[in-house]
Amino acid sequence: MAARFPARSFAPFGLLALGGCSAVLDPQGPVGQGDRIILIDALLIMLCIVVPTILGTLAFAWWFRASNTKARRLPEFTYSGRVELLVWSIPVLIVLFLGGIAWIGSHELDPAKPIAAATPGGAKPIEVDVVSLDWKWLFLYPEQGIATVNQLTVPAGAPIHFRITSASVMNAFFVPRLGSMIYAMHGMTTDLWLRADKPGTYRGLSSHYSGDGFSDMHFVLNAVPPAQFGAWVAAVKGKGGAMDRPVYTALSQQGTMPPATYGAIQPGLFDAISSGRLPQAPGPKDNQNAAR
Repeated sequence: MAARFPARSFAPFGLLALGGCSAVLDPQGPVGQGDRIILIDALLIMLCIVVPTILGTLAFAWWFRASNTKARRLPEFTYSGRVELLVWSIPVLIVLFLGGIAWIGSHELDPAKPIAAATPGGAKPIEVDVVSLDWKWLFLYPEQGIATVNQLTVPAGAPIHFRITSASVMNAFFVPRLGSMIYAMHGMTTDLWLRADKPGTYRGLSSHYSGDGFSDMHFVLNAVPPAQFGAWVAAVKGKGGAMDRPVYTALSQQGTMPPATYGAIQPGLFDAISSGRLPQAPGPKDNQNAAR
């Protein structure tokens, strides 16, 4: 029995990992680290009322059991100012503490707030334009003049400035280990700053249901050393077609596809999509009605 205890004791942590919580609790960037601190602080504050409430319930049930003749029973009791003060003051304090954490965190972790490089004088920010499609992600690198689908490569330690929009229905852009889920909506642009502190491969996804292909709407974010990022850009420029209006129009149709790269992009493509100068994508289709 002793040999089985460790496996059983870690079972809840295994369930957390299966649920995706391990990614949020193992951040690899400053925004993700801030999110984890807020989660842990909120949990500890709520435990300050949850644990005493559970213990108090058990203690009351034990003390006022039928066999305890020492328990003082007051069947005519209706009101006590001291009890009311105790009962209401603790929840009020908990709400104030949680509200304070949310208020401070919402300003410190403002998605539109620029963040610095991992080291002083480090790599300059990388600009990435993101377009949510059905059901795929289009990434445009305006400074490098390249584009990718369902894969994102960035230099580790460099701030990443995302401009995010949707070509059709609303979606949510989320890289759990980097933090800050944010919505992509048609006709508007959302700013988001993230940073990957270490080289690695991080899973990205849409965390908002948007149709029957939603479960396949994920991408891979590869954080590479800065020198390797330059080599990757040069390799992408040397192959693949151009992401222009006809290619984008075909890409905007409902469906999934494997990761792809494009060696050039049409200037102003993202602004045309986000401002509505390009027609809105057709969006998800009702396959059941279409079959009829």
